[in-house]
Amino acid sequence: MTEKDVSQVTLDGSGLRIWTVTNYQTIRELLTDPRLSASRRHDNFPFYFVAPPEYRTETSFIGYDGKEHSSTRRKAALTFTHRQVQRLRPRIEEIVDDHLDRMLAMEGPVDFHRVFSLAVPMTVICELLGIPQDQHEFFIKHGTALLGGHSSTEERQAAIVEVNAYISELIQLKKKEPGEDLLSRAMADYEASGEEYTDRDLFNMVRLLMNGGHETTASQISLGTACLLENPDQLQLLLDDPSLVVPAVEELVRFATIGDTAVPRVALEDIEVAGQVIRKGDGILCLGLAANRDPEVFPEPEKLDIRRGSRKHLGFGHGVHHCIGADLARLELQIVWSKLFQRVPTLRLAKPFLEIPRKEGAVIYGLWELPVTW
Repeated sequence: MTEKDVSQVTLDGSGLRIWTVTNYQTIRELLTDPRLSASRRHDNFPFYFVAPPEYRTETSFIGYDGKEHSSTRRKAALTFTHRQVQRLRPRIEEIVDDHLDRMLAMEGPVDFHRVFSLAVPMTVICELLGIPQDQHEFFIKHGTALLGGHSSTEERQAAIVEVNAYISELIQLKKKEPGEDLLSRAMADYEASGEEYTDRDLFNMVRLLMNGGHETTASQISLGTACLLENPDQLQLLLDDPSLVVPAVEELVRFATIGDTAVPRVALEDIEVAGQVIRKGDGILCLGLAANRDPEVFPEPEKLDIRRGSRKHLGFGHGVHHCIGADLARLELQIVWSKLFQRVPTLRLAKPFLEIPRKEGAVIYGLWELPVTW
């Protein structure tokens, strides 16, 4: 590690002066360091756009530290255990097949991102949360406003208000008519444990899982699919040996990291890193894409190799804030890339990859569209 792995930059959107870290091992150490905080309430929290006040206060466990984080996360974690996630496999397979049927019924070219990548994870997470299917478009629209790079502060704030209003109504409905969904179970767990909770705790959790379980997976599906189509030798390996889909998911999450700016922290005290002193209160961005291209950890990191299969990557974060839905995302991606190329082996891009608009400046990186044909 050298001093160049830790440097200060000025964020374009907010003008905030922060630190960026790119070294793989340093990021792993920082993400387990109790001297760093994930709380959005700090003045120098590294938002790279002008964030509305709700971005600091309405965060759920992704923006909590210590016991507050572990207690709140635990309620949602029960649904995302490996065993529980694997029970969802048959239903996710049905959802993927259904949306492939819909896509194949269209005349190409089609926007794969809109008709498939967004639709599949939205259907999965809405079913988990007990949200009616006719509300999916509502959350796709507002997820884009909250996490997309084109939204103004006013648009983000309006989206928060509308989403919170909807989720508040949903919470009241689940109180009266509880089901087998995650939200109903979370309320039952709170009641059984005797822990105090508010409706605000619940809708922050639901909104986080909506965004985290939808926008992220959708972006990964589109980017990963594009990467495979742009690397026909790797796609052929997958077609020849479908069992490679498991290591392929890990490699595509490493190679096309979508959450590069989604791991911000604030120093709670002075910290020395690579000869640099990060002062108390300074904001820090741990850049996962750079870490996932560290040649000391991933030989020939710029090469897509679906047989690599390393789970050392930081695509799902690290430490106590490691993505709660990582097992669900892995399962969805495995099913998607298995079925997609088994059923549509002639799938190809309908526009040169470099001409496809990217979500520059978005919280979750990705593509605004993915035109394909077959």
